[in-house]
Amino acid sequence: MGAAEQLIRRAHSIFNRIAAGANAVGTLVVFALVAVMNVDVVARGVFNAPFRGVVEVVIFSMILIVFLQLPDVVRIDRLTRSDGLLAVIDERRPDIARMLARIIDAIACIFMGMITWTMWPEFLEAFGSCHYFTPPDFGPETSGNFWQDFNDANARCDYFGTPGILKAPWWPAKLAIVFGVALCCLLFAFKTLLGARQPERLHLEPPVAEPDAGEPGV
Repeated sequence: MGAAEQLIRRAHSIFNRIAAGANAVGTLVVFALVAVMNVDVVARGVFNAPFRGVVEVVIFSMILIVFLQLPDVVRIDRLTRSDGLLAVIDERRPDIARMLARIIDAIACIFMGMITWTMWPEFLEAFGSCHYFTPPDFGPETSGNFWQDFNDANARCDYFGTPGILKAPWWPAKLAIVFGVALCCLLFAFKTLLGARQPERLHLEPPVAEPDAGEPGV
């Protein structure tokens, strides 16, 4: 094993840990979403006071859950796919199957890179609309008080939600999308370089022999 391959494998291991950590964070978001939904059900049914903004919370949470857990799905080779043809080829020509698997991973890497390239400017635009570090185009000027300026910046952000009920800046959601697809792009690149994905072999049960008519059943 050469030094370059060792370096690639070490980087692959680091990004695998990052993907696993992102998956854990996504799981915490799932638990938080379940808690919010239960609070809404109890408040709506018992106190006739539904949780305001639960729809917005669900939308925001779903974006975080999907794109925080997507890299770990790629890491463990559980992204939705059909390996039937590769499995058949792997039975006869494993070398060709591995080469095709690398080509598929390379194509997936390219597509994830294209999504990252598309979403990065959208994240920058959404983050820049808040003017956290630049003079604002509108609204109150900076006062020097950190929390006051932070709240004023959040009020200037491009947001989703319903005014008067719940508003949230768009940039954290778009950052999660950029992070998730960029990490997927890197993981697919490592799989392409290292040939880390193995086609799943078909596990076909052998046909059961029918007992002869004259023999008693077991």
